[in-house]
Amino acid sequence: MTRERSPQRLRRRHRNALIAASLAALSLTASGCVVVHGEREILPATTRAEAAKALRQFTDAYNKADKAYDSSLDADYVTGALSDIDSARLRAGHVNSPAGNADHTPLELTDATFTIPKKAGWPRWFVADTKANKGGAARWLLVFTRSDLGRPWQVAYLTLVAPGSVPKFKTDKDGWAETVPADTTGQAVPPSELSRTYTTYLKSGGKTFADGSYTSVWRSDRAKQAKKPGLVRQYIDQPLTRDDYAPLALRTADGGALVFFTAHHFEKRTAAPGTSVQVPNKDVQALTKGEVKQSLTLEFISNQVALDPAGSGPVSVIGRVVGLTAAQGE
Repeated sequence: MTRERSPQRLRRRHRNALIAASLAALSLTASGCVVVHGEREILPATTRAEAAKALRQFTDAYNKADKAYDSSLDADYVTGALSDIDSARLRAGHVNSPAGNADHTPLELTDATFTIPKKAGWPRWFVADTKANKGGAARWLLVFTRSDLGRPWQVAYLTLVAPGSVPKFKTDKDGWAETVPADTTGQAVPPSELSRTYTTYLKSGGKTFADGSYTSVWRSDRAKQAKKPGLVRQYIDQPLTRDDYAPLALRTADGGALVFFTAHHFEKRTAAPGTSVQVPNKDVQALTKGEVKQSLTLEFISNQVALDPAGSGPVSVIGRVVGLTAAQGE
C-alpha cells in the first residue's frame, strides 16, 4: 500500500530540513569551525621566506635555460612580458648555437629587498628589488605572480632602474605593502590606462609623461631614424593590458603609485627601390620569417615601471626592458 505524500506533508518536511541545516550551521559557527574563503580575505601575498625561495628558484631556472639556450628549462618560472622576451632570446640563441651558450655567466641576484602587498583574491604578487652581477650598477626589479596555490611563482615583469630611483612604499605596522586598484581615479593616470596612454604618447607626444630616456628621448630618436637616405622606418605601438600583461601597482608613501605595465611595438623598415634591407644581426635573422627583400618588420615587447603621482602631474617612466620577439621579411 503506497503512502500518499500530500503537499502539506512535503512542505513540512522541507521546513524541518531547513531548520536542521540552520541549527547545524549555528553549531559550527559557535564551535569555531567555519569555512574561510581565502579569495575574500585580505592577506599578505606570501611570506618573506617564501619570497626569497621564489627568487632562488627563478635564478636557478634562468641560469639553466641560459646555459643550454633552452626555454623549456625556465618556462614554469616566467610569464607575461618576460616570458615573451626571454623565450625569444633563448630561441635565437639555440638557432645560432645549438650546443648551448659558450659565453654563459651565471646570473647572481643579491641584496634583495622584498615588498609584499596584502590583498584579496588572485593573482597574488610581490616585488623583489635586487643587485645583479649583470647590467652595470642598475637595480633589478622583478615582479613575481601566482594564479593559485598549485602554481609556482613566476616573474611577469623584469625592469632595470637606477639605484635610488625606487620610492618608499606605504606599509602597515607589520611591513606589508598596499596595492593600487587598476581602475583607481586617484592617480594622474589610472594604472589600467597607462599602457594605452603610453603608446598614444609615443605616437603623438604631449605632457602626460615627464621627459626622459623612455619618453621624449625615445620619440626624438625615432624621429631622427624615420627617414634616412634609402631607408624609411615606420612605427606602430599597441597597449597590452589583459591576463598576464595586466598592470600591477603598489602604493608609495607619498600617495602615488609605482606601476608595472607592458606595451607592444612594431618597426617596419622599407628600402628604397633597387636596394634591400639589411638584417641587423644573426639573432634577428634567427627570429625572422620570410625572405628579407624590400622590407623587414620587427616586433618587440617592452615592460616598463613608472611613478604615477597622486592627483595630477607627469608620469615618470624610470625603467624599461624591451626585447625582440619576432620579425617578418618581405
